[in-house]
Amino acid sequence: MSNNYSMMALSEVLDNKFDELVENCMRSGAIDLNLYQEYDVKRGLRDSTGKGVLTGLTEISDVIGYDVVEGVKEPADGKLYYQGYDVKQLVGAGIEKRFAFEETTYLLLFGKLPTKEQLETFIEIWSSLQELSGQFLRDVIMKAPSANLMNGLQKSILTLYSYDSNPDDISVPNVLRQSLQLVAKMPLIAVYNYHAYRHFTFFDSLVIKPAKKEYSTAENILHMLRPDGKFTPLEARVLDAALVLHAEHGGGNNSTFTNHVVTSSGTDTYSAVAASVASLKGPRHGGANLKVQQMMRDIHENCTDVTSKDAVRDYLKKILNKEAFDGAGLIYGMGHAVYTLSDPREVILKDFAKKLAKDKGMEEEFALYDRVEKEAAELLMQRSHVMKPICANVDFYSGLIYTMLGIPEELFTPLFAISRISGWSAHRLEELVNKGKIIRPAYKYVGTHREFPNE
Repeated sequence: MSNNYSMMALSEVLDNKFDELVENCMRSGAIDLNLYQEYDVKRGLRDSTGKGVLTGLTEISDVIGYDVVEGVKEPADGKLYYQGYDVKQLVGAGIEKRFAFEETTYLLLFGKLPTKEQLETFIEIWSSLQELSGQFLRDVIMKAPSANLMNGLQKSILTLYSYDSNPDDISVPNVLRQSLQLVAKMPLIAVYNYHAYRHFTFFDSLVIKPAKKEYSTAENILHMLRPDGKFTPLEARVLDAALVLHAEHGGGNNSTFTNHVVTSSGTDTYSAVAASVASLKGPRHGGANLKVQQMMRDIHENCTDVTSKDAVRDYLKKILNKEAFDGAGLIYGMGHAVYTLSDPREVILKDFAKKLAKDKGMEEEFALYDRVEKEAAELLMQRSHVMKPICANVDFYSGLIYTMLGIPEELFTPLFAISRISGWSAHRLEELVNKGKIIRPAYKYVGTHREFPNE
């Protein structure tokens, strides 16, 4: 008994000491925010208007949110270009197109659209690289699965280093080989990590299905995820479009910039991609569509009448006033650092979401999203007292689409990674081809110089 008491007392002392250490850490790390302005430090690599500071050049994609008329920026419908092509054209229309994501990946990696023959060869190569060995599945994915699947992705990607006979060679041919393998294997890694997590955490049945070589990436994700492996052409088409729209968004987004930074150090491909996954895991970057879903559930449960414009508007005011939902005062999925009148990705996804909602009898759910989008944009403009329009971004409808497709929320951000690895790979190769210098921005020291105390 006395021994147990002693252990409890010791634990209490250690807790108190750790609390003291935390306080000291917080005090030591706090920097006067006025110093950022005094030294003209671009905090977060953004200028005073919130625009990203130029840190590099790229030919991979272009993000346009304004028109420039006689030297003056004016709000405009957003445009997104991959290697010079409007993303709307890459997504295409109708449900017949099946391999838009594969075609887009080819474009991002090689700078031009493939011919029919080139695309067929590329898809054949892609299919041949999809397999994961039983040893890898058993020893890596099935052991110690993570509740957050992004950590499972990182672990799996880093372990692939050990299965590569030439992992540290950063020549362009070798990195291209590694990139193609990662792009092809990422859907399997994500879905298998999900199945392992559900099996070992909730005792769900464990069914691991191999990818089908004749299927597109979107089709294989639905095939491997669903117990019966079945899907409709519309479902696969919508997911294919979502993958295209998330594949790339300029070199300045956090995870892609992370890839540039890490690549510039000369590290291996697996480390660079794992670093990008770590960045994307952060809720400020990759998890916004999940927050939209949570917010919409909260509105459903607490708004007095979700079919009433006035009732929805009143509840959104409560959210902004930190009186509802998570208390953050944010309407998730609204606003973008670059786009003004519209986010082109959101416009495309909204159209697909409307088609899918009609097919699944979820028109009322879609109508609520549409209502929240319109009311939130107006409220946010009034709240911010600025003339710049505020539009919904890509995260607003992507979560709804994934939900209608029966994709579990644990896979929302991994799906982003499955898509964005195409862009990460293109930027890594661009960094290597141009043999850029190691990226090392400067930090201004604002502490004091002190004399070491004499004993």
